[in-house]
Amino acid sequence: MTGESAFIQALRAIATDPAARRLADDAAVLAIGDACLVLTLDTVVEGVHYLADDPPADVAWKLVAVNVSDLSAKGATPVGCLYSHALGKDDWDRSFLAGLDEACRAFAIPLLGGDTVRMPDGSARSFSLTALGAVPNGVTVPSRTAARPRDEVWVSGPIGDAGLGLQAAMGALQGPPDALLALAESYRRPRPDARLGAALAPQVNAMMDISDGLLVDARRMAEASGLAISVRMEAVPLSPSYLAVAQDTAATRMAAMTAGDDYQLLFTAPAEHARQIQATGERLGHRLTRIGTVETGSGLALTYQGNDVPLPERLGYEH
Repeated sequence: MTGESAFIQALRAIATDPAARRLADDAAVLAIGDACLVLTLDTVVEGVHYLADDPPADVAWKLVAVNVSDLSAKGATPVGCLYSHALGKDDWDRSFLAGLDEACRAFAIPLLGGDTVRMPDGSARSFSLTALGAVPNGVTVPSRTAARPRDEVWVSGPIGDAGLGLQAAMGALQGPPDALLALAESYRRPRPDARLGAALAPQVNAMMDISDGLLVDARRMAEASGLAISVRMEAVPLSPSYLAVAQDTAATRMAAMTAGDDYQLLFTAPAEHARQIQATGERLGHRLTRIGTVETGSGLALTYQGNDVPLPERLGYEH
């Protein structure tokens, strides 16, 4: 049992309650009477999810944001959160709490409680947050498993900014200062929009967030749905900031699609819903983009300007 996938597969023997969705989704969905409560937990670890010298307020923001992203992918409106804090130096912790307060207000997710722990001296610190969301009665909670043949595949915004943003934050990227700042901000302070997931939920078949990279998460959706997903590389949206520091080539697009920390939505929907989906995005200020199709078969396929492209050895981040 050497990897994340194998460990999750072993956990499925324990997580047998229907609310767990066989651990094949971004969150648990617990039916309470006629209502649905969505629960998700994410952890950020120093040296894995954030740099040791990242501003503590940004670490707190990211902790909240990645959980709100999971709620959005299930069409859930945030109702509260619990978090676990690894105590450290007082000034660092005070700055972290200021960022936590800012993020909870920005995402309208009240802090309800949690836990504090003292880490061994010199160890990497980690922080966990459990977010709770509600889905209105009568609305189906989207899952990874519900894509249908002939669905169109969409993303909710630019791909790859956080990957370049990590390089910018490490001082390893050159380019216009405003572009570098915007990219670093995408890495440190992702901005998922729970309103968008809730608005899209009645229009989509399958939906999840992009956390580990577009390609690896698209493959996960394909596998969970028992179908194939084909992605047109030239259709994947790249931001002006991304293109200010990287040429628009097949190689840079591949790098964008295999980077993590995007926290955009990946979803599939029937072609006849396209106009309504575009209108939803415009109303909420998001550029929603069709990037591919769902087909019978299995796995993930790539094309670039009409030509088949072999999959890279690494599709994205896996623990």
